[in-house]
Amino acid sequence: MLEIKNLRVKLEEEDKQILKGVNLSLEPGSVHAIMGPNGSGKSTLSYVLSGKSGYEVTGGSATLDGQDLLELDPEERAAAGLFLAFQYPIEIPGVGNMTFLRTAVNSQRKARGEEEMSAGEFLKEIRARAKELKIDAEMLKRPVNVGFSGGEKKRNEILQMAMLQPKMCVLDETDSGLDVDAMKLVAAGVNALRDGKRSFLVITHYQRLLDHIKPDVVHIMADGRIVKTGGPELALEVEHNGYADILAEVA
Repeated sequence: MLEIKNLRVKLEEEDKQILKGVNLSLEPGSVHAIMGPNGSGKSTLSYVLSGKSGYEVTGGSATLDGQDLLELDPEERAAAGLFLAFQYPIEIPGVGNMTFLRTAVNSQRKARGEEEMSAGEFLKEIRARAKELKIDAEMLKRPVNVGFSGGEKKRNEILQMAMLQPKMCVLDETDSGLDVDAMKLVAAGVNALRDGKRSFLVITHYQRLLDHIKPDVVHIMADGRIVKTGGPELALEVEHNGYADILAEVA
């Protein structure tokens, strides 16, 4: 599904290498988690995959279903099935949540040569999805994320994911700033989308999210590289001992 080979990335504005040869392979239907200390390059990886400006790829490759991601514009990557849930979702004043979502859904369907969703179909679908995520109908009428709490913003991200039905979902520290109840709701929304074909890359600092979104594989990232890979027990090891032992072992 997602194949990253020796990916090297630096900041455009300064000569600072952030990713120093990342290798990662996700098969369809799998859930991979990436953990690592601050500044290890986790969020940069998610930004580069989604096409955020400000970064320069200096080597390596990234493909989605065999298609070269790095050659595509951000909207083409989205239409190809890539989705990024942001750590800090931005507010978009003046753009209604429903309008935003219907436009996004139909522009992607159009790009894939599919029929656009009618207003009736869309309304039925979004109401059902919102109910599952305990998103109030009033929230759907408000501008995107404006006046939303941290938990509401994150649930709105998962609602977008549920409506867009991507095949490759990247979650960038979706649990940051969430209380336990909000995190359980977000995790339930993610788990509802697991279908054996859709893949997830979950970037997190904490084991607590992985108690609810059970990963198949856990990677530890440090200094721009993935330095260790294992099963879910690797996240528990980090939770109990921190990163010092792992970093010493791979040094």
